[in-house]
Amino acid sequence: MKQHTVIDSPYGPLTLVAEDGALCGLYMTDQRHRPPQETFGTRDEAPFAAVEEQLKAYFSGELKEFTLELSLRGTPFQRSVWAELRKIPYGETRSYGELADALGNSGASRAVGLANGKNPIGIIVPCHRVVGANGGLTGYGGGLARKRRLLDFESGTALFAEAVDLGISAGKSRP
Repeated sequence: MKQHTVIDSPYGPLTLVAEDGALCGLYMTDQRHRPPQETFGTRDEAPFAAVEEQLKAYFSGELKEFTLELSLRGTPFQRSVWAELRKIPYGETRSYGELADALGNSGASRAVGLANGKNPIGIIVPCHRVVGANGGLTGYGGGLARKRRLLDFESGTALFAEAVDLGISAGKSRP
């Protein structure tokens, strides 16, 4: 039986979905590949206390690695990609090609990208830590601006990046 709740985050509302007590979804409101709302089950906050606690610690900079029971449903290849994503350390990035190499299939960078895009548990399974071969930002189901903010947050440059976004830098004032 599935249950869901919606929580606030610095990156907008997050819909958490659990099935049989394990987290099976974390979706942003405008996320690409977001399943229909009616598939999320009944609304109930009870199964999500540990998830909310760990997300709060992550967003405050206190938590670098999640330790939650997850239920990742997908093809065997997708699950292998998602397992590799969980190995990318906080504050670091990997390219699609590096993930394909880690899976023993150097020619599979596009397939890795497709699997990455179908990740059902964003942030916790850190698909935002995957970048293009040249280090540039490429697709992200939650949008490139959100991906940039997450990467800046994890690298410790979030305050500077947000100040630039707001036009706050030497000689500029906030409108």
